[in-house]
Amino acid sequence: MRSHRDRALGKCTAASRAALAAALLACASLAGCTVIRTCGLSGCAGDVEITAQVNALFEQHPVLEPPNVLRVQTLNHVVYLYGVVDTDLERGLAEAVASQAKGVTKVVNSIGLSGTR
Repeated sequence: MRSHRDRALGKCTAASRAALAAALLACASLAGCTVIRTCGLSGCAGDVEITAQVNALFEQHPVLEPPNVLRVQTLNHVVYLYGVVDTDLERGLAEAVASQAKGVTKVVNSIGLSGTR
């Protein structure tokens, strides 16, 4: 049987976890709001051009073409890469190529591996 102290500690821990989850959710949503406040709903000046330039650079590398699937999004000059490639080498290449686009301040690589090759 659990003591009164153990039950109280368990409640405190559960409450702490809930508070931590709420705080993390609030921080995540505020980060997105910062970009909107800084750049507006249409994004920062140059973001559309950066995305187009990264896609054009990808087209110069046949190894990144299908069956690989790559998606590019740019927010406040930070390029976000999504999709799936066959190898870790292709994943690294995509990040390196994206970082070459003019105006890119950072590349966040969220590309997964399909592992088919």
